[in-house]
Amino acid sequence: MKISIIIKLFLAVLAVCNAVMLMQAIAMRISVQKGFFGYLNDQGRQSIEEVLPRVAAFYRRHGGWDGLHDNIRLWIETVRPPPPKDTNIRLSTADQTGAGIRMGLLDEHYARIVGNPMVDARSIRQPVVVDGKTVGWVAMVPFEQALAPGEARFLSEQLRMLWIIAAASVVVVALFTYLITRTGLRRVHNLAQAAHALAAGDYALRIEAGPRDELGALAQDFNHMAQALEHNERARRTFMANISHELRTPLAVIRAEVEAIQDGINPPTAESLGVIHQEVGQLGKLIGDLHDLSLTDIGGQAYQRVPIDLGMVLNTTVASMQRRFEGAGLRLHAAIQEGPLLALGDESRLQQLFTNLLENSLRYTDAGGEVRIRCARRATAIQIHIEDGPPGVAQEKVEHLFERFYRVEESRNRASGGSGLGLAICRNIVQAHDGSIRAAPSPLGGLHIFIELPPLP
Repeated sequence: MKISIIIKLFLAVLAVCNAVMLMQAIAMRISVQKGFFGYLNDQGRQSIEEVLPRVAAFYRRHGGWDGLHDNIRLWIETVRPPPPKDTNIRLSTADQTGAGIRMGLLDEHYARIVGNPMVDARSIRQPVVVDGKTVGWVAMVPFEQALAPGEARFLSEQLRMLWIIAAASVVVVALFTYLITRTGLRRVHNLAQAAHALAAGDYALRIEAGPRDELGALAQDFNHMAQALEHNERARRTFMANISHELRTPLAVIRAEVEAIQDGINPPTAESLGVIHQEVGQLGKLIGDLHDLSLTDIGGQAYQRVPIDLGMVLNTTVASMQRRFEGAGLRLHAAIQEGPLLALGDESRLQQLFTNLLENSLRYTDAGGEVRIRCARRATAIQIHIEDGPPGVAQEKVEHLFERFYRVEESRNRASGGSGLGLAICRNIVQAHDGSIRAAPSPLGGLHIFIELPPLP
C-alpha cells in the first residue's frame, strides 16, 4: 500500500512528540521518586547521625538495651535532643517530615527493639558502635514507605494526572502537527502539480510563492525556471521560423532562375548565372554562420585555450581588413596598447570574433564614416572598444542586437548581406572565454561594442 508523504511526515513528527512526552513523564517520575524522596531520606540519615551518640550513651549507662524493649516513652526521651536555647529556631526538614516517628532501634542481629514497627534490616540504618563493637542499629523507615494511605493516593493521583497531561499534550501536538504539515505539504503538492504541467509543455504556468520561506523561495525559483523555459521555447520557435525563412528566400530565387532557363524563358547568360551564384553564396554564408553558431554554442568544449597575445591578434585582423575599409571609403583607426596583452584563449575563435565585428562595422557604416578600435589592459580585464559612425541604432533596440536573426529594420538590414547571426556568434565566443560583451550607441553616431576579457595573471 502506498503511503503519501503527508502521512509519513505526520507520523514521523507525531512519533517524535510522543517520544519527547514519554521521556518527560519518565524523567518527572524519576525526579519525584529518586530526587525528592532521596532528598528527604538524606535528611533522615542526618537525623540518625544526630541520634547515634545519645543512643550509644544509653547503651553505656545501662550496659545493654534492657528496659528499652517496646518502651516508647523511654525511647523518645533517649533520642530527643536537648531543649534549644533559642526559642525561635525552626524545625528542620527531617523533623517536618516526621523523621522521629519513622525511626526505630534494631539489635545487632537486626531484630526490632523499639520505635516504628516497620523498621527492619531493609530500612535506612546506621550502626550503634560502643567500644569498637556494633551493638545495634538506629533505623528509619524510608519516606515513600511510610506514606499514609491518603498521602499515597495523593501521590498516585498526581502521577496519574501527569500521564493524563502527557496524553493530552500528545493530542494537542498531533493536532497542530497535522495542521502544519497539511499546510506545508499542500504547497509541496501544488509545486508537484505545477512541475507535471511544466513537463507537459505548459510553460506559461506560474504558482503563487506564498510566505517568504524555503518553500516560497522554491516557488520563486520554479517561476523563474518556467519563465526561462517559456522564453527558450519562444526563441526556439522563432529560430526555426527564421531559419526556414532565410533558407527559403535564396532557394526560391535559385529555383525561379533555373526553371526560367529550363523553360527557355531566360537564356543561360552570365547575368542570370551571376544571380544564381550570388544566391548560392548567400545560402552558403548562412549555412556557414549556422555551423559557426552551433560550434560556439558548445563553448569551451570545442576550444583550444592557450596563452595568446590579444594585441597581436587584433593588429593582424585590422591589417587584413585595412584595404577593404579604404575601398569602402571608411577611415579605420586602431589604438592598441603596446606590449603583450596576454590572455587564455583560442586564437582562431578570437580572430573570428574581431573579424565579425569589423565586418559588421564595414557593412553597416555609411561611406565617409569612421571606425575606431581601442584595446588596453586595465586592473582586472583587457578592454576592447569598437566604435563606428552612422547610421545608429535606437537605444531600445540595442539590447536585442545579440539575439539570433535580429536585424534593425532601417539601414542595417538584410540588403546589406548579413544573416543576423554574426553578433550572436560573437557573444558565444566572448562568453566561452569567460568575458562579457555589450553594445551601446557610439559617440561617432553608430554602434559601440565593448568587450572585456580576463587577462593572464
